[in-house]
Parts: sequence; structure tokens; C-alpha cells
Amino acid sequence: MGYLDLALSYSNQTQTVEAPASGGGLSQNGKFSYGYASSAGKRASMEDFFETRIDGIDGEIVGLFGVFDGHGGARAAEYVKRHLFSNLITHPKFISDTKSAITDAYNHTDSELLKSENSHNRDAGSTASTAILVGDRLLVANVGDSRAVISRGGNAIAVSRDHKPDQSDERERIENAGGFVMWAGTWRVGGVLAVSRAFGDRLLKQYVVADPEIQEEKIDDSLEFLILASDGLWDVFSNEEAVAMVKEVEDPEESAKKLVGEAIKRGSADNITCVVVRFLETASSSHVSSSSSKEANQMPPLGDLRISPNETNQVQINSENISSGNKPENATNRKPVPASNLTDEVTVKDLGNRPETSVSRKPVPASNLTDEVTVKGSGNRPETSVNRKPVPASSSTDADKSGSDGEMKQTPVSLF
Repeated sequence: MGYLDLALSYSNQTQTVEAPASGGGLSQNGKFSYGYASSAGKRASMEDFFETRIDGIDGEIVGLFGVFDGHGGARAAEYVKRHLFSNLITHPKFISDTKSAITDAYNHTDSELLKSENSHNRDAGSTASTAILVGDRLLVANVGDSRAVISRGGNAIAVSRDHKPDQSDERERIENAGGFVMWAGTWRVGGVLAVSRAFGDRLLKQYVVADPEIQEEKIDDSLEFLILASDGLWDVFSNEEAVAMVKEVEDPEESAKKLVGEAIKRGSADNITCVVVRFLETASSSHVSSSSSKEANQMPPLGDLRISPNETNQVQINSENISSGNKPENATNRKPVPASNLTDEVTVKDLGNRPETSVSRKPVPASNLTDEVTVKGSGNRPETSVNRKPVPASSSTDADKSGSDGEMKQTPVSLF
């Protein structure tokens, strides 16, 4: 992408490609994480820039992410990186009318860039693909041929349009302004520039505008992540291929690095910059809900389970296959007895596929039984034995005692 002289000057010589620069972070409210990676690729110079920024505006946590692909030099892209988001968040309507604030910020930044370029002999320009996160809104604004793609419900969806001179509406706009589009290796404005919208490009400004196209998306359960990247990535990746690769890597920095590295392997001849933003709020809510439902079916916290002196407990532990790593489930049937009877202490230790349960029943005044329960773990079917020792029958109140002769019915603790 860029001027014809840059395209023609590219050499096919084998070059050493450095590993992508990368990084990432997490929003303060935990609603999204992000990662980025950027490489000059096979180019001798680097004209890509990017911005990842989190600000607090009027009590809102705001995420601002952008990829800026320069042409004719790096000055324009660097200028847009430094000023665009600052101009946006200081706009008086940033929260109340975000779309109009974005349009104003884009055009104001372009105007200021053109003023700053008057002292330079060489004309320069830059694309800008940006994503603004405000509350449950994602606003994507685009100028040029960098691109934004989201994954929603597992599907790849482009949320920006590449601004190319051969698009019918773009060509018509350029020609209505007195310009022309011609083929010179690719379709170019005035035979020079391969994009129809950009920041800068002072000599072509009458035809090459910085008006952004804006698309808004709702951040909800189905929105998984966003990819912003310069055309160095999209030259060798389809939207679907990029989304599929990011799905495989949960960490956004690692997924951005993987995309950039793969683009180089596939032969991209341009600078390559990528930002990945993952939306976490829904995933966190699902995790809490899932954890709550699991806790209802799992054992209580490890440690001592103390039973009140005025209750007897029948503890049953069930597991279909402990050796598979599943946690056993327990159910407790609590029956009231006279307060003077028994105090039971039950300890359950989870040791992977060999849970051990021990019950120590201690007589108190007016109690008449002591039970000793031993659990031996062996494979999938641990064995349980109960040794119940009677004390004088006159003090017995056990709920399982039956018959007039004082004989007691044994109820073993069942593990399966």
C-alpha cells in the first residue's frame, strides 16, 4: 500500500526479519483485555504505528485502540498516533454523541497534520482503523485500508470497509471532485495513491479525505474478540482465517504475535501490525454461574465437618468414577435426636482418586454408642467397614437401634 515509487523500490532480497514487538494489558474493570504485535516484516523501514489506551472519562472506563499505516514516510502515522485519541476524548460530546465526536476528531487531526506538514518537502499520509469501547458499545471508525474484524458467535464479521479507489462510490466521489483513478500496478488515485481515504496526503487532499466510516456494535454475550490490523496482515489472511487463529490462543498478546509471525511466513511484503481485544465480562459471568452450579454438586470444603450434639448425620458419598478425576458428591440426611446423645466428627480428605473418610463418634454423658468407620481406598471401589461398639443399653438413644433385645442394626457409610 502507498506510493508507486515505494512499491517499485521494494527488493526481493532475503532479509532478516526481527521478532515482533509485543505487549498487552487488562482494563481496570476487568471487562476486556488486549494484546498487540508489530513488525517491519520484509520492509527496510517501519511506517506502521499503533495505540492501546485506557482512560476514565466521566466515570466510564474507556478503551481506545488504533492501527495507523503510514505511506510516503512515517511522519503522518506517528502524528495521528500521538494526537487522534487525545483530540477525541477531549471533545465535549465524546460521551453524549460519540459518533459525531469521532468524525470531528478525525477531521480536526487531519487539518492539524496538514498544517504541520507545510515545512516538509515530501508528502506523507496514513490510514487509521480505530476501536472505541464505551460502556456496552463498540464503535469502529476507519479511514484507509487497515481493517477491523470481530468474532461474534464464532463467526468472522468485518466491521470496517477497505477504502480502495476502484470502489464505485469512492471512484465517483474522486471524479466528482475533479480527480481520476488509474491502474498502475493496482488502482491508484491520480496514478499515485492506492487508498482513497487517508490522513495527510496534502497534494491529493481534494480527493483523498479523512472522513471516517463508523460502525457500532453492541458488546454482549455473543461478542468474543476484535482484531485490528494493517493491510500487511490482510494481504495474506482472510477474515475467517484470522478469527480462527485467534480462537486457538486465549491470551490476546500471544494471538497477536501468532498472527504477525504467520503473516511473515506467508510472504507478506509490508509492515504488519495487529491489535487483539478480548471481551471478558460475559465470560466472567458465565464462569461464576458455572462455578455456582458445580459447587451445588461437589463436596463441601475440605476440613472438619462438625455435627451438632442434637443431630445425627448419615453421610453418603457417591462417585461414578473417582479415578477419572471427578469429585465425589455428598448428600446429608440430618435427623434430630435428644440433645444429650452424641457428638460426631466427620473428616473428608480428597486425595485425587483415593478419598479417605473417617468418622469418630465419641460418647457423651447419656450416650451409649461409639462407632469406628474405616475407609480403604483401592482403585475405583474403596471399601468401607463399620465397627459399632455398644455401651450399657440403659444409656442408648441411637436412631438405628431396633428390637427389644437391644440388638442394633448397622448402617454402613456408603461411598458408591
